[in-house]
Amino acid sequence: MASDQTRSAILAAAERLYADRGFGDVTLRDIVAEANVNLAAVNYHFGSKDELIAELFVTRSIQTNRERLNELKAAEEKGGGRASIEDIMRALVGPTLRGCLGPDREGSTAARFMIRASIESVPPIRRIKNREVDHLRKFAAAMRRAMPGRDDAELYWGLHFALAMAHHTIREKERLLRLSEGKCDLDDVRAIIDRVVTVSVMALTMNDVPSKPALRPVVVHGRLTRQDL
Repeated sequence: MASDQTRSAILAAAERLYADRGFGDVTLRDIVAEANVNLAAVNYHFGSKDELIAELFVTRSIQTNRERLNELKAAEEKGGGRASIEDIMRALVGPTLRGCLGPDREGSTAARFMIRASIESVPPIRRIKNREVDHLRKFAAAMRRAMPGRDDAELYWGLHFALAMAHHTIREKERLLRLSEGKCDLDDVRAIIDRVVTVSVMALTMNDVPSKPALRPVVVHGRLTRQDL
């Protein structure tokens, strides 16, 4: 088997096994048996189990992040350089939710692998998530353009909460289905994205809604009216 083919076979086998059984229950020997290669080939191409997991996660993450940034770019071009906060949030969470939810996607090996990565969060994946944040900085900059004058910390919290809602929905979808007795439709991915976007935007803009002035007591002939009660 050619070197590139061997590498691809190892990646495909590892992704299938991790998606099916999780990271803790799969050994390198399981992977080489599934890929029909020898252990030396894994060591040659990846060095360790952690490096193999990291490569798989980075490969899938690059695809998601590219889709996010393409949607963000399109939204900003449509807005003449400034996208609406709704479109920014949609570009941020849409690709992740579409990639992991829905009858057309959640059964795929790639989706199941990313769901495992979200649930188990093993050290190599956690390190990548904590280190690779440049694409998220572009979303923060777009949010700053959409909401000039807003405190940076509020924008970062808003971005963080939007991502958290998306990932929690993916991780805990079975619990939500059971809790809601099927009333929450986890197959309607568009509606899920709409909900996450709506709540995210509401959290960021709630201080922009003017509060109603307090009613002042109305005195008629020296007596309080029913309005004061």
